[in-house]
Amino acid sequence: MVLTIDIGNSTIAVGGYCGDQLRFLANLRTDRLKTADEYAVLFKSTLELHECSPREITGAILASVVPSLVAPIRQAILLLSGADSLVVGPGIKTGLNIRIDDPAQLGTDFVCVSVAAIHKFSCPLIVFEMDTATTIAAINRDRQFIGGAILPGVKISLDALSQRTAQLTQISLDQPPASVVGKNTADSMKSGVFFGTASMIDGMIERYREVLGDGMTAVATGSLAQPILPLCRHKVVYDPNLTLEGLRILYQKNADPI
Repeated sequence: MVLTIDIGNSTIAVGGYCGDQLRFLANLRTDRLKTADEYAVLFKSTLELHECSPREITGAILASVVPSLVAPIRQAILLLSGADSLVVGPGIKTGLNIRIDDPAQLGTDFVCVSVAAIHKFSCPLIVFEMDTATTIAAINRDRQFIGGAILPGVKISLDALSQRTAQLTQISLDQPPASVVGKNTADSMKSGVFFGTASMIDGMIERYREVLGDGMTAVATGSLAQPILPLCRHKVVYDPNLTLEGLRILYQKNADPI
């Protein structure tokens, strides 16, 4: 079994793959203060919860937007299973044709979703990853990554709204409001978050289509995409495990043959 680990600012997604099949998926809270030993205990408990054993781990690969967590989590996997971990970054083979000003600056989140999206969908492509930040990747007909966009995620926007305004409090994002026109403060905030984000997605799809051309496929992933996509007017394919799929593909490209 290969562990794929996506370290985000808010959560850590852990997937266990046997070949091409996802055996289990877990989402853990990102904690920058945890030590390697503490993460090893957490991963061991997660494996046991899903009826897996550390002895089944033959390899691991991780991508991180939190650089300080790369070393402790690599050490945790080593303590747990004896397996070394590949890290998405300079020197790793991606097969991705990157056409931007400085390819070395491309974030690991862009790399993983782009590799998986090219593998699974027809090009040209626009890929939304909606987590703490929202990223948009653009892939042309020649399967080249040509750039993208980065903007505040849903939760960042909502937190800023609550923290910087005296009379607006935190609200839950469990479900969208019944109407785009809010009848109270909470529903008005939800309207802004849900319908506003959906309108952003629709608008960016239209603008990216002007660059990428007709026949463009729109794909979205990330924990915050699912409740918002039904409000979009354009078709957007939801793929919840796109980042982990990208990590699995990258592991297969880079792992030493047994």
